Amino acid sequence: MSISPYFLDLRSAYQSEVDDLRFDSEGRDVLHQRLAGKRQEIGFLVQMMGISPEMVAVVFHQGFDFKGKAVMEHLLTHDADVFPAWGSLAGGFELKPWAEDLAQIVLKAPGGDRFLTLTAGLEYMAGLQDAVSGSIVRMDEEDEDEDEDGDRESEEGLVIFEDDGEGEESGDARARQEAGADWLVQQGFDQKD
Repeated sequence: MSISPYFLDLRSAYQSEVDDLRFDSEGRDVLHQRLAGKRQEIGFLVQMMGISPEMVAVVFHQGFDFKGKAVMEHLLTHDADVFPAWGSLAGGFELKPWAEDLAQIVLKAPGGDRFLTLTAGLEYMAGLQDAVSGSIVRMDEEDEDEDEDGDRESEEGLVIFEDDGEGEESGDARARQEAGADWLVQQGFDQKD
């Protein structure tokens, strides 16, 4: 399985959003409290689904119990213009009761179906990211040895590419990061080196 560039770009933005919510200024883990606050604002946040989906998708963080690996891996191969319908993912996961309530609110908003499909993919990748670090691609072979590039295969059959920091980012991801950095400077934060 390969992950589409669309999901790869949003994966890092989604993970950054979760990371930003995780700790307060004193280093305490406040993720659960902050997510609870965001979940109460879902009626407002649905307005941002099309603009910044990763900022809204975090309200569903840890709200999925994934069952159908094949369904989810197939979803991750799609680009933004060819998304499967939300209902077609039914065998891939179960929503926790609180997440099901939020999903019903989202589905009433324009683009809610598409947004929930995207959110399921982002949350599935977040689970993979927790299991392994680096770029993730499914491998057909059962080779578990390290290859000549230093990449290795995990027990789940995922190829873990060692990131040497020299990889090239896509233009969209780079533009989003630059825009985010510019916004932070405008808010009074120091420029990131």
